[in-house]
Amino acid sequence: MILAGFAIISRASSSASAATPAVAHSAAVAISSCGPKPGVAAKGSPINLGSINTNQPGTSFTDISAYETAYFTCVNANGGINGHPIKLFVETDQTNPSQIAGEASKLVTTDHVVGIVGTTDILECTIDHSYWQKLGYYEIDSGIAPECWSTPNSAAVNMGPRYSSDGAVQYALAHGAKKIVFDQSNVPGTGYIAAGPAAIAGAAHVPIQQLTENVPITDASSVALKEVQDAGHDGAVILNYTPPEALVILQAAQKLGIEGNVKSWGCSTPCNTDFLAKALGPKWNNKLFVNAEFTPPDNNNTPEFQLYRAILSKYGSAVSGGIGSFSQFGYVEAKFAVQALETIKGAYTKASVNQAFLNIKNYKTAMLCQPFTYGKLAFHIPNNADYTTTPSNGQMLVAPGGGCTKISSADPQIAAYHKLSGS
Repeated sequence: MILAGFAIISRASSSASAATPAVAHSAAVAISSCGPKPGVAAKGSPINLGSINTNQPGTSFTDISAYETAYFTCVNANGGINGHPIKLFVETDQTNPSQIAGEASKLVTTDHVVGIVGTTDILECTIDHSYWQKLGYYEIDSGIAPECWSTPNSAAVNMGPRYSSDGAVQYALAHGAKKIVFDQSNVPGTGYIAAGPAAIAGAAHVPIQQLTENVPITDASSVALKEVQDAGHDGAVILNYTPPEALVILQAAQKLGIEGNVKSWGCSTPCNTDFLAKALGPKWNNKLFVNAEFTPPDNNNTPEFQLYRAILSKYGSAVSGGIGSFSQFGYVEAKFAVQALETIKGAYTKASVNQAFLNIKNYKTAMLCQPFTYGKLAFHIPNNADYTTTPSNGQMLVAPGGGCTKISSADPQIAAYHKLSGS
């Protein structure tokens, strides 16, 4: 659609892939299909991989590495990688730069990891990207910090808070919002994140107001009231928080009876979880619109989604959020790492493993709108198309006009990546 003379991506007309996720009611897949030799435990020397995750009050990404561990446990129980089990070493931090740098060094020098997979951390890409580049490691991560998408040794399976927030703003604009209030947690990187929604709104000549809140949120009622007052009846409130923090704001709005006082509510990808949908209840059906960087799992019964659920059920007791975007991130990162490892002939060394990661080209999964490619580029934004979901009686389903849609090149970072990659 066109707003104020500027092109804005329309969910209904600009499709990067299928319009909605396919639903195939096939026979249940065997969980042993995660590995090459069903029922045969891998007993060779382990292939050590590492992951670093933020884990602090108000912000935790440990579900991602927890699902990775579940996936690798399944693979190890069913043949491993040519008989070798995968061992994932997980480090957590509280956005302390020296701690993060120390964890990267520990993974390399003490744990002897040959690859970095599934790191999801507010500062890790900022702190460690030069270290990985110096040592020749190519991360497969779910990024947050700007350097996850602006340096050569990181390729994130997700779009991260900036591009995910872009998508949430795009959807609100495509559905008539006359003002955007963008509110996010006050953590490092807020300026980088805010620049994307500002560019999207600016291209449409729609005003945008930027807010930040310290987390954990202690006065959600005041936060919700300010957001609604600032947005106005024809405006949209877009949140960029982890699910527990977004939930307290949305519940406060409902308790105050002001959830209907704006045109719409939106949220970046972390809100795309059944945890949030169930906690909010039916009053938020088709009122909250959540960016989904991955294919929505609810009502999706394709073989790959069956396997995702089966692994979660059997091995994923540590995944506190259950079905949702974070566990999907872990699934895809682990899946792509396994696929890459399976291409290696000979020893599993730092050199062979990272070359295999770098060689990833057009890897496909039902979880993503588009194939995933790493490649030797100055920077990577390989996931740049999304869905929009909305709560529906305890599930997150594709919203009207929310099919797989490209993130607008009104964000200059997206435009630069398209030019660099030729996509």
